[in-house]
Amino acid sequence: VWLFGLHMVTWNVATADPPDDVTSLLHLSSPKSPDLYVIGLQEVYSGPLRIVSDIVFDDPWSQLFMSTLAPRNYVKVSSMRMQGLLLLFFSKLEHVPFIRDIQATYTRTGIFGYWGNKGGVSIRLSFYGHMLCFLNCHLAAHMKYASERVDEFEYIMNTQTFDCKKAPQIVDHRLLFWFGDLNFRIEDHGMHFVRSCINKETYNLLWSKDQLTMMKKKEQMLQEFDEGPLDFQPTYKFDLNSDTYDSSGKKRKPAWTDRILWRLRPKVSLPDEQDENKVELDAKTLKQLEEDEEYPLKIRQDLYTSNMEYSISDHKPVVGIFTLELRKMYKTPLVRLQPEGDWSADIDAMVVYSPLQPFPSSTWDWIGLYKVGFSSVLDYITYTWVKDDEVAFNEEVIQVYVSKEEIPVRGGECVLCYYSNTLQCIIGISEPFMVLESKVAIEEGVLPERINGLDRTVANDEFWK
Repeated sequence: VWLFGLHMVTWNVATADPPDDVTSLLHLSSPKSPDLYVIGLQEVYSGPLRIVSDIVFDDPWSQLFMSTLAPRNYVKVSSMRMQGLLLLFFSKLEHVPFIRDIQATYTRTGIFGYWGNKGGVSIRLSFYGHMLCFLNCHLAAHMKYASERVDEFEYIMNTQTFDCKKAPQIVDHRLLFWFGDLNFRIEDHGMHFVRSCINKETYNLLWSKDQLTMMKKKEQMLQEFDEGPLDFQPTYKFDLNSDTYDSSGKKRKPAWTDRILWRLRPKVSLPDEQDENKVELDAKTLKQLEEDEEYPLKIRQDLYTSNMEYSISDHKPVVGIFTLELRKMYKTPLVRLQPEGDWSADIDAMVVYSPLQPFPSSTWDWIGLYKVGFSSVLDYITYTWVKDDEVAFNEEVIQVYVSKEEIPVRGGECVLCYYSNTLQCIIGISEPFMVLESKVAIEEGVLPERINGLDRTVANDEFWK
């Protein structure tokens, strides 16, 4: 059984630009670094110009998290954006070949007619064979719309589908996280009592009137979700650039609008042998039963709190830290690959790879050369199509050629990644290796920023300078 750390953040950023530093938000000074980061934002600025530019480039928030986490060896595995909603999934590099079946989708729920303003974005994937789903929601606002919020959530749950036999709907996933600005308020209690409880840190006196807690009592679907105790200050609504609750004319009552909940797929119960009306279990249910027994998955929450340091928004961010305990369904990557011989821009290079298990290979598969500390799949220095450049095939060991024109003149520490087009993910990563500095370029005094007219990402421009 293996333990994996998961660090989750939800934050309604109220269209603010990112802060300069997210060290405390991501607990980067902590001695223990998580295996996965999942970050869900709401109200990311999406004015007309921003929407268009985000299609081409990563938005400033994604850039901030990528540039912060990449040097610590985290890769952005997937992201999803629907106007103001943004969801980012990062993994330590070592786990990337074991993250498969990645799909991301979104649902709009404009009950109040706002196009794309509210709804949910999700990323689902299999992590060492276990199907996980992360659903970041921004639900309807205002005190009186508690039941509409539940309706919106159920609509998202029921309508989002995935192209996957094992888990075609959100509820089919082994573990689901539901988080975001869920917008549930504190009913009945007056402003004076709520603020008095916050000042005295007697938060428990407010729990019974929290709308999500109240709705849980009567909504079957919500009862399947767990949540840690709300032992932290309500995260809404603050004056900007302060820790003072709303002092405007509206004087909004503080509330725990920003939440992180989780749902383990309910265990299948075997029919009672004595029951005359017992129903035979279908193939899917039997498979679930086997999976539950053979590959157990447990979750523990280690921290659930708000972070009061950030004041660029009228919401404070909420952090949830979890430990996942699971048995891996597979331990070897689908492909092993490594560089052959020395690599430099002075000589054509070879990659050697061998499939370790059968997988649906395609002529669109490619091998990318990446700088150590790369930020996402697209952050390659160069790539080569696997089938086009195959040189020799011997006992399932395949050689692929990389032209010297494509290799960085400056050299540096790199890794090779095999990307499967059919599986839409990286399925093999080499050990890090050194690309040597070009002797020819040094002798000739030529160290170009770009070679062969290839465009580079911003991250790679740094590498080429």
